Amino acid sequence: MARPKLRVTSFYPRLMNLYGDRGNVMALQARAAARGIDVDVESVEIGDRWNANEIDIVLIGGGQDREQRRIQSDLHERGSALQDFRDGDGVILAVCGGYQLFGQSYRDNRGDVLEGAGVFDIVSLHPGPQIQRCVGNVVALWEGDTLVGFENHGGRSYLNEGASPLAEVVTGFGNNGGDGWEGARVRNSFGTYLHGALLPKNPRFADRLLLLALQRRYGEYELAPLDDVTETRAHAETLHRSLRERG
Repeated sequence: MARPKLRVTSFYPRLMNLYGDRGNVMALQARAAARGIDVDVESVEIGDRWNANEIDIVLIGGGQDREQRRIQSDLHERGSALQDFRDGDGVILAVCGGYQLFGQSYRDNRGDVLEGAGVFDIVSLHPGPQIQRCVGNVVALWEGDTLVGFENHGGRSYLNEGASPLAEVVTGFGNNGGDGWEGARVRNSFGTYLHGALLPKNPRFADRLLLLALQRRYGEYELAPLDDVTETRAHAETLHRSLRERG
C-alpha cells in the first residue's frame, strides 16, 4: 500500500518568516514523518505559479509592514484561488502579517490600505507609531486546551460576521487587546498572531491541521499518538512563564 502523502505550500518564506515561522513547516513534516506520512513542500514566492488543486495545506508566516507591502499585490491576485481552496476545506495557517493580509484589508503604519486575499472576514489596522505595540507571551483557551506563543504586532484585527475567533485570550493582547479574542477560523482555515514558532510548542494544534488535511484527502483517518514529552514540556514552560508574567 502506498504511503499517505500531503502537499504543502509555504507562501513567501524568504520574506514572511518573522520569529522563525518557517518552523511551522518543519513541525508538520516531522510529525507526519514520525507516522509514515510523506510531506512534499513547495515554496511560492512573488510571481511563482501556484495550483490550489494540487495542495492540501497552505502556510504563511509573519513579516513587518515593509514585507507586507512587497507581497500585497501578488497575494491579492491569488485571493480568488485561496478563497476557493478555503471553501473546499483546504487547510490554511496564516500567522501575524500573513494573517492580516489573508483578511479583507490592512491599514499599515503609513496609513496605506493594503487589500488582502479575503480568506478571513477580518479587517486590520495599525493605529500609528505612537501607539504601544502588542508584545509579549500569549496564553489562549482553545477547544478545552491552551495555545501558547509570542506576539509582536502593531496592527489590530477585528472579526466581522464571517469569521469566528480561534481562541480566547487568557494573557496577552490577541487580535486587538480589547475584545478578548485571538485569531480567526473559517472552515479549515486558521489565522493567528502567535509566533514561537507556533506548531512546535502546540503539538495538538499541529496534529489538528494534519488530521483535517488527511481526512479531506483520504476520508476517514486517525493519527497514531506520538511521544510528545519534549513538545509538551516546551508548551508547559511557555504557559507557566506567561502566567507568572501576568502575575
